[in-house]
Amino acid sequence: MTPRPSSRFMECLQYAAHKHRDQRRKDPAQTPYVNHVINVSTILAVEACIEDEAVLMAAILHDVVEDTDATFADLEALFGADVCDLVREVTDDKSLEKQERKRLQIANAAKTSPRAKLIKLADKLDNLRDLLVNTPQGWTEERRELYFVWAKQVVDNLRGTNTNLELKLDEIFRQRGLL
Repeated sequence: MTPRPSSRFMECLQYAAHKHRDQRRKDPAQTPYVNHVINVSTILAVEACIEDEAVLMAAILHDVVEDTDATFADLEALFGADVCDLVREVTDDKSLEKQERKRLQIANAAKTSPRAKLIKLADKLDNLRDLLVNTPQGWTEERRELYFVWAKQVVDNLRGTNTNLELKLDEIFRQRGLL
């Protein structure tokens, strides 16, 4: 029998859908942004075989503070300290310049908790899968290629976390000539 998602998980999904409702990805089809956070959680559940509900919920919420008006206080009140702390670990400080945020993702990747590393790996896997088939609007081919190079640097500092995800990421890096 297939396990039924908890009401807490479904509330989390509904919250993320509401917060991201007006956002679109930069792909040519302008896919609803919420598809990305659902993909990240699904990658963890299906491909990485993760059953830790807090990790799956944090994956759904991983961009909500960074990209919406949601706060960490909101997340803690609604979903508890464990989920909130995981989201905090994977959230970039938007007050910093983009290049500094990218540098910090590389530098801090190895220092994050194993559960946060799972979310980072799944996030990168979903983004890279999308980049294999789509060039975001406004991106040059050079910028697209630099994203693959940067993502590999982040992933290299997350290694030893989940073999399934790392093998899938390595296949993408191999396709791009980065391995």
